[in-house]
This record gives sequence, structure tokens and C-alpha cells, in this order.
Amino acid sequence: MRLSDLILESSNMEKAIRKVVSNRGSAGIDDMPVDEIRAWMEVNGDELAEQIREMKYKPSPVRRAYIPKPNGKKRPLGIPTVVDRVVQQATYQILYPIFDSTFSDSSFGFREGRSAHQAIERTLEYLNEGYEWVVDLDIEKFFDMVNHDKLISIIRLKVNEKETLHLIRSFLKAGVMEEGKLNRNDLGTPQGGNISPLLANIYLDVFDKELENRGLRFVRYADDVTIYCRSEMAANRVMRSVSSWLERKLFLKVSPTKTHVVRPPESTFLGFTFWKGRDGWKCKPANDRKQRLYKNMKELLCRRKAAAMPLSYLFTKVNQKVRGWINYFSIGSMKRFLIEFGQWLRHKIRVVIFKQWKRPKTLFKNLMILNKQFKTGFSKEEIRQTANSRLGLWRTTGWRTVNFILSPKVLALSNKEKERPGLIDPVGCYLNLQNKS
Repeated sequence: MRLSDLILESSNMEKAIRKVVSNRGSAGIDDMPVDEIRAWMEVNGDELAEQIREMKYKPSPVRRAYIPKPNGKKRPLGIPTVVDRVVQQATYQILYPIFDSTFSDSSFGFREGRSAHQAIERTLEYLNEGYEWVVDLDIEKFFDMVNHDKLISIIRLKVNEKETLHLIRSFLKAGVMEEGKLNRNDLGTPQGGNISPLLANIYLDVFDKELENRGLRFVRYADDVTIYCRSEMAANRVMRSVSSWLERKLFLKVSPTKTHVVRPPESTFLGFTFWKGRDGWKCKPANDRKQRLYKNMKELLCRRKAAAMPLSYLFTKVNQKVRGWINYFSIGSMKRFLIEFGQWLRHKIRVVIFKQWKRPKTLFKNLMILNKQFKTGFSKEEIRQTANSRLGLWRTTGWRTVNFILSPKVLALSNKEKERPGLIDPVGCYLNLQNKS
């Protein structure tokens, strides 16, 4: 059976529809929501299949959107229409097993059964084998610079069917709609499409094979590449050589300012950095990721906004964000950081609670109730002094009375009546994950 027939086979299309619907996502330029795709396919599915078979199918331009990057800049996304997402997903499902089976063992991004954690674990293996000089490779605007003809020629080595190749090229040439203006694509595979990660891996697999042929130790996650060498001299030689190879063979430019040779503690890969302990190299969250966690919590717990929100909402949001952050960095060493962060987080929460209680009379009443309920032993006069403090919320909520009455254990208690979860204990969450691993 031809690949185009496999793509259009009813069970494959149904699987693609389910995947697109489950992913939800924004509408494309036609404003069709994902909920309407089944009804649309019932009416137009046969015509769509015929267009694909006759190589007359033309995907709509993708809608340009931007998401923030860790460095404060914005990453451009291209959002296809729901119909085009289904066709891309159906194509991906047929092509993925053909190509993935031959991808490099050192490639970890956008591959089933592979993860960023595995990429970091492989990195630690190389460092602990003595490959302690790191080539941090930065490919400039990779997703925007993929050469279409080169990509098709690579795909053709395994898939030499004109209908399928035409379909893939049509995805690449769809163009981008931004602020009502259509920009045609001569280069690139827009991030945001279902098939873009696979196309990126196909393109860079040629680079992976070149590095393997040279006998180099490397780890790649999408367009993030690090190469590990035993000496600074070797690392500099490799950096110059592979930069030239990428430009000559894949028409990709390596950033001269962001690509460099460093020792592991100066290297940042997938949000982690590295340090050497008595029993070898280990990983931990990079400083910029720690700072971003603080920044996100400050925005969420901004006094003016947070004071108007129910604690049930705030605790739920805080728990989700902190737990997600800890889950991602759980393979790293960060107990000391989480102790400090947890103390700061609880202090911020106490400020919000005091802000919500507002008046000294309310503060006094609520503190007295909690003092009695949890038997913290403070006198009426001590609590009155706290409630009537004029030193500002941050200083007042740092007092001993507040820290004992609104203790970590009290904040961690859930309230079923108000549907409020207990506040997460960052250290406890981290240690639980460590014990399970």
C-alpha cells in the first residue's frame, strides 16, 4: 500500500482527529475550533482525501503567535488550522516509525519514550567518563532556517513517493499570516505544527550521524546541542569544525557569540547546570530557572491582585506551578535552594493572608482563633501588638507570632469546606520524588 493511502486510511485519520481534539489548542486563521472538526470531516473528508491523492491539497497559512522565552524574548509559533493539524498529524503517524527507528541514540527531543531527564543523565555519563570540556552549540534561528530542498532530499532517501513528498512540501510552503499580511516561506518549518518536530529531527539527524562518524560524544535535544571533549584544545577544534560543517552541508549558521567552549559549571543545558561533588558530576537547576520560579511566584502573589482572589485559587495555582517546576528538576540537587524558597514562599503567603484580613480588628480576631485552635500559646497582648503593627506587611508577617500561628503545618492543612488544598511543601515534594526514583 502506498504511503499516501496509509496516511488517508480511516483508522489513521480517526487516530489523528482524536489526538488533535485532545490537544485542544487555538484556532488557525479560519477560526474553526477543534470541537467542529468531526462535523467538518463528515461533510468534507472525501474531498480532502481526493485533493491529497491528486496533489491539489493546499494547507492554509499558519497564524503567527508568540510565546515568551526564558531569556525574556519571544518565540514565534505558527498555528495551523484544525484541518491542517489533522492532516499533519496523520502524516506524522505514518512517517514517525519509518524515521525514528534509525535516529541517533544521542537524540532525545520530540521522541516517544525519550525525555529531557534522559538527555541530562547521558550528559552526566560523559562528564563522569572524563569528557569535561563542553562545546555549547547555538544554531541561529534553526526552525526558521531549515532549507526546504535539502530537507526533501533527505526525506526522499527513505520516502520516494511523489504524493507524500508533495504533501510535506505543501506544509513547508504554506506561509505565515501575521497582522493580516501573508508571508511566504522559502525557508523554515514553523514551530507549532504537529509534524515540525519530526521534520527538525530528520534534518538534524544528518548532523548526528556526522558526529557519530567522528566518534564524538554529544547530546542533542531538538536544536539544543552539546558536545563533550577531553581537552580544551580538542573542544575548540571540534567547535570550529562542526560549525563549518553545519554551514556547508545543512546551510545553518552557528552563533559566534553564543557558541563557546566551557567547563560544565558554566554550561547550561535544558535548564540544568553542573557541579562536581566527591562522587562525581551532578546536575542542578540553572540560576536563571531559579530566578524565573521566584518571578512567577511574585507575579502570582502580587499583593493587590492576590488579595482579591480566594485562597483556594491561589493555593491551587501555586501548588501546580511549584510542583511542575520540582518535577522537571527532580533529578537535580536542590534541597538547600528549596528550603530557602519554601521559607520565602510561606512568607509571601502570610503577607497575602494579612492583606485579605485587612483591618486590625479582623487580624486580631482570626489570629486569636488560630492561636487557640492550634495551641500556639501566645498571649492576648502579643497578638494585639501583631494585629496593630504599623511596620508594614512584610516585616510584620516575619514576626515570631505570625510564623508560629501561620506555621508551615497550618498552611499545609487543606480545608474541604472551602475546597482549599494545603500549601505545598517544596522540600517535602522534592524528597518524595527522590524516594520514588
